[in-house]
Amino acid sequence: MASAGGGSRGSVRPERHVQTGRGGNGASSSVRTKSAPPKRPSSSSSAKSSIDSDNAADAIRVRVAVRLRPKNKEDFTDDGDFTSCVELQTETKKLRLKKNNWSSEMYKFDEVFTEGSSQRRVYEAVAKPVVESVLEGYNGTVMAYGQTGTGKTYTMGHLGKSDPSERGIMVRALEDILASVSTSTDSVAISYLQLYLESLQDLLAPDKTNISIVEDAKSGEVYLPGAAVVELRDLNHFNELLHYGEANRYASNTKLNTESSRSHAILVVHVQRSVKVKDENDGTSTDDISNSNNVPIILKSKLLIVDLAGSERIDKSGSVEGHLLEEAKFINLSLTSLGKCINALAENSPYIPTRDSKLTRILRDSFGGTARTSLIITIGPSVRYYSETSSTIMFGQRAMKIVNTVKLKEEVDYESLYKKLECQVDSLTSELERVQKIRQEEKTKMERKLRKSEESLAELKRTFTMKCENLEKKNDCMKMEMKKLTEELNDEREQNKLLSDKVVEMEMSLSQNKQQQLENSKYKKALSDSSQMYEDRIKELLGKVEEEQARCAYLELELRGARQEVASNDNSSKMQDYSNAKELQNELLHKLKEESRSEIQQLEAKNKQLLSEKDLVYEELKSMQEKVMQETRHRRSLEDEILKLKKVVSKNGAEQLERGTSMLRTTSGFSSGGVYLPRTGKSRDSGQNDTRSKTFEGVGLSTIIALLKSEDLDVQCHAVKVIANCAAEDINQAKIIEEGGLDALFSLLETSENIIIHRATAGAIANLAMNGPNQALIINKGGARLLANVATTIDDPQTLRMVAGAIANLCGNEKLHVKLKEDGGIKALVGMVRSGNADVIAQIARGIANFAKSESRAISQGHRKGRSLLIDDGALKWMVTSYTSFSASTRKHIELAFCHLSQNEENTRDIITTGGIKELVRISQESERDDIRILAKKALNSNPAFLREIQ
Repeated sequence: MASAGGGSRGSVRPERHVQTGRGGNGASSSVRTKSAPPKRPSSSSSAKSSIDSDNAADAIRVRVAVRLRPKNKEDFTDDGDFTSCVELQTETKKLRLKKNNWSSEMYKFDEVFTEGSSQRRVYEAVAKPVVESVLEGYNGTVMAYGQTGTGKTYTMGHLGKSDPSERGIMVRALEDILASVSTSTDSVAISYLQLYLESLQDLLAPDKTNISIVEDAKSGEVYLPGAAVVELRDLNHFNELLHYGEANRYASNTKLNTESSRSHAILVVHVQRSVKVKDENDGTSTDDISNSNNVPIILKSKLLIVDLAGSERIDKSGSVEGHLLEEAKFINLSLTSLGKCINALAENSPYIPTRDSKLTRILRDSFGGTARTSLIITIGPSVRYYSETSSTIMFGQRAMKIVNTVKLKEEVDYESLYKKLECQVDSLTSELERVQKIRQEEKTKMERKLRKSEESLAELKRTFTMKCENLEKKNDCMKMEMKKLTEELNDEREQNKLLSDKVVEMEMSLSQNKQQQLENSKYKKALSDSSQMYEDRIKELLGKVEEEQARCAYLELELRGARQEVASNDNSSKMQDYSNAKELQNELLHKLKEESRSEIQQLEAKNKQLLSEKDLVYEELKSMQEKVMQETRHRRSLEDEILKLKKVVSKNGAEQLERGTSMLRTTSGFSSGGVYLPRTGKSRDSGQNDTRSKTFEGVGLSTIIALLKSEDLDVQCHAVKVIANCAAEDINQAKIIEEGGLDALFSLLETSENIIIHRATAGAIANLAMNGPNQALIINKGGARLLANVATTIDDPQTLRMVAGAIANLCGNEKLHVKLKEDGGIKALVGMVRSGNADVIAQIARGIANFAKSESRAISQGHRKGRSLLIDDGALKWMVTSYTSFSASTRKHIELAFCHLSQNEENTRDIITTGGIKELVRISQESERDDIRILAKKALNSNPAFLREIQ
């Protein structure tokens, strides 16, 4: 609430509107708009700047919603001209508080919930914005305030075991929180306490009582060091804890509530979330501390869900003595202290009495503090509790003036930072050791390769030396062979020369001795052949000599090249091998680094992918399980639909029909009510409603309507009884109309001759006639004519009571009066007096009162003129002659009808001629109700003809 003051003097209220400037600790702070989320620290900011972001704040007003409780049985018993003191205008979010029929006041709230508003709509409008704010790192409070018995605990803490749609704010809030947090990085924990007789007790650990309240002198936050803090696993775990805590809460039976909470229940939800910091350069989130100057941030927020005990007056609640009186004193004392603080904050008082009560100390951060607060006030419609309703509304109006300064709480997660750095150091150390080991192994391999290279070089040297020696030996051999060939050539030349000389000598001898030519021809031929052979041999030897000379030259060149290569290899082989080894080592190290880096990135991506696939598989598995369960239930319900219908209807039979028709409202057709169930009550009606709804949903509406046309009379009776019971609930009426149920009921009422079917059908139409749009539909489709025909042909009192109740509901709509009279509805209603049954006459009187009241309203608004339509059908004459012979409730309706008929001057003559003026005077003097006596006196004093007749 406000900052704590010194000693017992209370506290001084801080400035509630934050402006840009210097914060309380000297650091710069600025206003954050409610539409934009708080900015995260940039990647270049230090840890101190991320902590100083808590100084940025929003000024947000406390939001207040009002919820109207449906009418209960006590409210229906007090029927009359003025029974409800509350009128809601949901479109403009306004509430009209009526003190009587002439005086009222208008109030505006942030949200206005009618009797039929669902628990889901209340949660989404009131608590869901606060829950979302808590998930963003802000503190939040959701609180219920109101008179006892108006539905605070139902709104806040209802578990909804039998019907999930009735779950309260506590269960729905934790469901959203647990669905939004991560189980690996975030945590959610709760504490559940009650403030009983000004003593703070732990509902999760009942042995812990008188828990102390500690306030931080610097931040002003409130802590409860002795309370048990339980970390939640899932929503089922929370439901078990909430059920256990509710069992330990104090409750008693009072006149206002059978299970009245006698303590204030406070659910404290602690939420801790880690924040992924975004890098400003590329806009991507990173968790690597080595690549960024950011530090991990965690958001710590707290949500208070407070179910206050109901305010009550001792004389009305019956707590006049004993322990109940003591409990009521402490409840009213704490609520009074809370009201004083609210008044002081609303009036901008410098003194806020937060230390007057433990409740105000716990809620000091919720009103005028740093939490986003939503308040829902619950009220009842009954005029008997006008003062309590007015006080509750004024409490909400004052709370709407309070403005809280909402701050974001961010802290450096040093623990996770330390763990992350430690993991990174370990990883880098292991990586360094691995790289060093790889380098050592590579060095050993390179040294081994170098030794092998040196050995191979020495071997090459030895081989090359041997080759050179062999080449030299071959060269010497070639020289020797060339020398031999040269000598052989010289010998051949000498022989050739000798042969040439011989040839010359032979030619000379041939010329000298021609006679010897013939004898020597053979010798000459042989000689020429031998000379030619020798010439060819000489040419061949010369070619071989040239080839050997060229070969020797080539071998000499190859020898010189080999010698130069040996000399160069001796100088460069060692340097080249070392440089190649060094380059190979660097390439291997670079390759290993690249491979390890890519492998780490692939493993991280694969890990993220596996986590996402795990979540998807889990969600698919969960949805498939739900679908299988739904299909199984649907199949079983379809197999047993006829059996369930006959069994349920035959078991409840006439008892359900009587109970369904007894739910007919005793107000006009425009009124809508409901049944409000206590928090843990298990009444007989609720069990039967559950049975009806289960039968209705399990069998199917279309199937039940189709059974109305069955040839089996027993099946028809059972089906029409089920529809009559289901039509008593507003939520089923639209479905019955859409599926053609009304036409089927009209057809059955017109064609059937069974008295039980007539009774149940008339009861179903009566229940449908409680809704305004259904009334016009019933009249337009000839429903009034059918009801009038049944009323004239049947004498059974129970059936006539149903018919009279249906016509009485139609009488409450002034737009349908003319059509209702033309179809014989008014005449049939008055004609049912012949039965003499008290219940039938009570419904007739109620219908006449509804008709006269709505007709009087239409005349006063200028929508209608002329004499009343009731007079032509003898209703006024019957009222005058039979006024004193009926019960008190019936007389009350007749008196009310007299008063409204007397306000129309066109009816003056008929009232005087029938003797109604005497009854009007008697009503103004002897009526048991004050408002009816006032109406009668007003009608007498405003009509000069009545005054003259009295005189």
